[in-house]
Amino acid sequence: MPRRTATMLASTLMLIALLCAGVLIPVPYAEMSPGPTVNTLGEHDGEPVLQVAGHRTYPADGHLNMTTVRVTSADFRMNLVEAVYGWLAHDTKVVPHDTLYPDGKTEQQSTQENAEEFSQSQESAKVAALKELHIPVTSWVIVSTVIKDSPAEGRLHAGDVIKAVDGTPVKQPSDVAKLVTKHKPGQKVVFTVVPAKEQAAAEKAHRTATRTRDVTITTTDSDDKGAHRAIVGISAGTDHTFPFTIDIKLADVGGPSAGLMFSLGIYDKLTPGSLTGGKFVAGTGTIDDDGTVGPIGGIEMKTVGARAKGAQYFLTPADNCASAAKDTPSGLTLVKVKKIGDALDALKDIREGRTADLPKCTAKG
Repeated sequence: MPRRTATMLASTLMLIALLCAGVLIPVPYAEMSPGPTVNTLGEHDGEPVLQVAGHRTYPADGHLNMTTVRVTSADFRMNLVEAVYGWLAHDTKVVPHDTLYPDGKTEQQSTQENAEEFSQSQESAKVAALKELHIPVTSWVIVSTVIKDSPAEGRLHAGDVIKAVDGTPVKQPSDVAKLVTKHKPGQKVVFTVVPAKEQAAAEKAHRTATRTRDVTITTTDSDDKGAHRAIVGISAGTDHTFPFTIDIKLADVGGPSAGLMFSLGIYDKLTPGSLTGGKFVAGTGTIDDDGTVGPIGGIEMKTVGARAKGAQYFLTPADNCASAAKDTPSGLTLVKVKKIGDALDALKDIREGRTADLPKCTAKG
């Protein structure tokens, strides 16, 4: 066999071997790509995304789109060829597998966590919108979760309203931990609570629950990586009573990142006129009860997805601005927001044509 033919054959066989190895060798990465965008002012699967009963609403036009990211499943094993393709592609992002599924989190665990975050983001979106409109919302501190095999298991239950700890009234979830950690492990702490069933019955009857009971729990030592402290094994959260009904109808979406856009959609439906002036605005960002907008993951994929659907402006959490500005899709203006009030001010500028006044994202933030 001529030397040149042998060399070409060897090179071809080596290339085939490398390609086979690339396909067969798994790498510890996962992939993110643009997911669906949904107009919070419109319909999804044949029904309005935002539904309000018991309060006057107004027609709203334009787009206030929430954005999503698709991710590969927890058990997906990417090969080297797929990873290289993802790194080179513009509309996908390859990240370490542990970024999406830390500590060996399963698909089921991740889905459950995302569903809980999504539910909480809806509640915070409602509160933030109504507070911005100066509509009163009644809030209280509750037992959010009870850790299995902890001192609180069987003594406190998810949904119990925490009125006081050791006789000291609690006004926000962080008060609970502060009062518990005043004790040493092994000491007793007294929770004054309204049982979850009593609270649910009171809400159904549109009355204030008043029957409380004291629950005494012996604290134990924390077993996490933080400083040693007394704990009882619960996490505290917030629940609310709204003066009218607001339902968010959107399935198959998880995580907290739609909070800002839900809040703006609610605000738009409860006020005359159009927030967008008919413009196509998309965005993302978590939101808390006070209207503070927080950062999210996958910002680059969300801007790509939004622009592909026709968005002209993208409301961007301030802490995501630097990342988003590194590769902004052509024709999309990134608008920096820190609070719901910033977003409302920006929307006013957009609908009135004062785009030069918009606080735009830059590579520095």
